[in-house]
Amino acid sequence: MAFNLGANDVANAMGTSVGSKAVTLKQAIIIAGILEFTGAVLFGHEVTETLGTKIANPALFTNTPQTLVIGMVTVLLASGVWLQIATSKGLPVSSSHAVVGAIAGFSWVALGIEAIDWPSIGLITIGWILTPVISGAIAASFYSVIQRWIFSQPHPLTQIQEWIPWLSTLLISVFGIIVLPTLTHPLTQFLTNQYGFHLPPQDIAIGIGAVAAMGLTIISWRQLNQYQMANSPLFNPIEALFARFQLLSACFVAFAHGSNDVGNAIAPLAVIAHINHTHSVPSHDISIPIWILILGGAGIVAGLAIWGKKVITTIGENIISLQPSSGFCAELATATTILVASRLGLPVSTSHALVGGVVGIGLVQNLKSIKFQTLQGIATAWLITVPVSAAVSAIIFTTIKNLNF
Repeated sequence: MAFNLGANDVANAMGTSVGSKAVTLKQAIIIAGILEFTGAVLFGHEVTETLGTKIANPALFTNTPQTLVIGMVTVLLASGVWLQIATSKGLPVSSSHAVVGAIAGFSWVALGIEAIDWPSIGLITIGWILTPVISGAIAASFYSVIQRWIFSQPHPLTQIQEWIPWLSTLLISVFGIIVLPTLTHPLTQFLTNQYGFHLPPQDIAIGIGAVAAMGLTIISWRQLNQYQMANSPLFNPIEALFARFQLLSACFVAFAHGSNDVGNAIAPLAVIAHINHTHSVPSHDISIPIWILILGGAGIVAGLAIWGKKVITTIGENIISLQPSSGFCAELATATTILVASRLGLPVSTSHALVGGVVGIGLVQNLKSIKFQTLQGIATAWLITVPVSAAVSAIIFTTIKNLNF
């Protein structure tokens, strides 16, 4: 499951960067591998603890904990199988939706149709429709502004110098909201425990973010001056600068993905380990052994390294041709959409948001530049993720139960 999660989902972080030539495929795999593993091992436990107790209603399995163990094995197998099929075709799908479908499948067989959380299925359906639309609209807006106020101006180099502080602030603000709370939480606890400082966590995050935005602005101004001095007709200093911004945003996405989505792979295993150790189902947050976090992180990195090229190529090259400026807008739109959806409580897919962002940019550039055959395959995979995962899960669960394990 973790292997296929890395092969499929990590394209969300690096697909547009590779497609726009901001980084090579080898560099993307190395960068994402380090950040995904770090995020998973250092901060993956929080999300996994939540998923481990909410992935299925533990109260329904109080008297039959071994049934929940079989169910969790089924979730891992069914989700992993579907992700592997999708990855082999180069199709970006939602690992979260695959997990939800697998839960629905085994719950139906084990406890009946009333055990399925139909409101969650309904929310996923709404998110499936809204996510790419919202992300596409945001990406199109960002890209239109950049085209209008930078590239279409008589002196674009002068314009980009004026826009650098705003772009730096926007980048740090959007991705900082995703990443900084995770990074600053241990720092806040340390200051409170060691020195008695009772600073609100958001104050530390805002302070670090402000310093980071100023630092990024100064560094970007210096880099732009160096690019201008190159004075080569084959070298676009503005796109080179956007490549730097895009690489930074890709690093943020990879770290956040490792710390959040690793839970999709290891939460079922954490539940199995808890039941085997305590002989009872988890009724609240559970402790996650470090070996499970390392296993999940290693699986993600291995999947990315061995099989990540397929989905990265689909997102980065097989929908539209990307430049660093357009790739940056797609990633920024994806992050913004995920933030808005999180605030609204909508379960959304990063894969859906990123594909929607890339298509939104294609609509601004040229409708003919969009490869609709690729989009048709992606949309079909999205539609069937939940029912296919549910069906595979139901078949596997029934088979295991009939073997009297």
